[in-house]
Amino acid sequence: MEALHPRIRLFWIAKGAIGAIVLGVGLAAADRWITDVPLAAIAAVVAVGFGLGIAYAVRLYRVWQYEIQPDALYLERGVVTFVETSVPFVRVQHVDTQFGPIERALGLSSVVVYTAGSRNADVRIPGLTPDRARDLQDTLRKLAVESEADDGV
Repeated sequence: MEALHPRIRLFWIAKGAIGAIVLGVGLAAADRWITDVPLAAIAAVVAVGFGLGIAYAVRLYRVWQYEIQPDALYLERGVVTFVETSVPFVRVQHVDTQFGPIERALGLSSVVVYTAGSRNADVRIPGLTPDRARDLQDTLRKLAVESEADDGV
């Protein structure tokens, strides 16, 4: 099984920090316009939210893995709910690489595998270097084409 690049933890910690800050701003707004909320309570909620975000990012990094198997792409991920996904190559529709602004700043990218299906029919592998993402995209595309040819015989 292949792990994600360690810098993905920074991306996930940043997302947790943004969530904690938004929660703090919401509590500050409630303090101003709805009811009295002590400043210490707001600071404690933001600190706990930030700490939980760090713990979540560290744990998620430890469980997130993927592997190219002979007939499918296999993924394991999740902290609260653990998910194992197997995507048969014959079901792959197309494969994208994505580079969001924060990911680019961290030197990371993602591969998104779109499969036949109507709902939640895509699989995203975050935390890859751009070179690894392009290699994985090419490999998955070739395996999908080969499996399609085998399926038609």
